[in-house]
Amino acid sequence: MPNYRRNRVDGGSFFFTVNLHDRRSDLLVAEIATLRNAVRAARARHPFHIDAWVVLPDHMHCLWTLPPGDHDFPVRWQTIKAMFSRSVPGAKDRRSSLVRKREAGIWQRRYWEHTVRDDQDYAVHMDYIHFNPVKHKLAAHPADWPFSSFTRCVTHGMYPIDWAIEGAELADAGERL
Repeated sequence: MPNYRRNRVDGGSFFFTVNLHDRRSDLLVAEIATLRNAVRAARARHPFHIDAWVVLPDHMHCLWTLPPGDHDFPVRWQTIKAMFSRSVPGAKDRRSSLVRKREAGIWQRRYWEHTVRDDQDYAVHMDYIHFNPVKHKLAAHPADWPFSSFTRCVTHGMYPIDWAIEGAELADAGERL
């Protein structure tokens, strides 16, 4: 097993991509209320600020800022994933390794994180998150996707409502193919 080290920055901002094990599934949007409850419960135990979030059928992207003096985003993801997994129907045919590790087989084991370096990096990842439903052809415009923080960001003056309507070319960020 590789010796993977996460970058720990107290009070840092981080971009995440978290995937379901079955990338053909629509479980995240089908169980959006369950996911929201898991996030709420995790935030009550381990506070963090949600800067941006988009939930797609099989994966999600988000941008968080942790409280000053705190760098423990893994415990937050562990809490969210565990609470969600306990609240939805599990995989029917779990491998023995999943049973042994008490995993439901719903999530990919790892997630991708990126430590935000500066304001430009923050903006690039914020745009990537909000454009993602358009990229995946789930919506014609970011405002059309119901499982996104885009409209909240418009309300707070961070985006104009007509952002990315025509010919949007966004900087390379987020998941790599």
